[in-house]
Amino acid sequence: MAVYRMDHAGVVVEDLAAAVAFFVELGLELEGEATVEGEWADKLIGLDGVRADIAMLRTPDGHSRVELSTFERPVSTTPAPSAPVNVPGIPRLTFVVDAVDDVLERLRPHGAELVAEVSQYEDIYRYCYVRGPAGVIIGLCEELRRGA
Repeated sequence: MAVYRMDHAGVVVEDLAAAVAFFVELGLELEGEATVEGEWADKLIGLDGVRADIAMLRTPDGHSRVELSTFERPVSTTPAPSAPVNVPGIPRLTFVVDAVDDVLERLRPHGAELVAEVSQYEDIYRYCYVRGPAGVIIGLCEELRRGA
């Protein structure tokens, strides 16, 4: 059987409340929050003594979701990535937005940093990459021709 659908993308963050605020400002809607722990979580993640807080957010159209999680235990000693966009394995989520400049200005107070520049491809779209919570790279894409 082939893939039925993509359920969500997950991002581990250090500050769950700040990351939720970032994605809510972007326009996602908080579905719910929970704490997970126990043998099932240990088996799923492959670590012992897991206790994590998670928040699930969805896009306004209801088709995509982002899971944000922070681990109380075990504590990771590996720092968050800050590599450039072209490094293999760097998480990148892209969202279609109404106006790149407006969204970028709203996200800056939440710690968003523009990776390079806002770039325009012909008269089709404007696009930029923003570094957000835990180093995750967020693409902001404004369609200049709807349905492009």
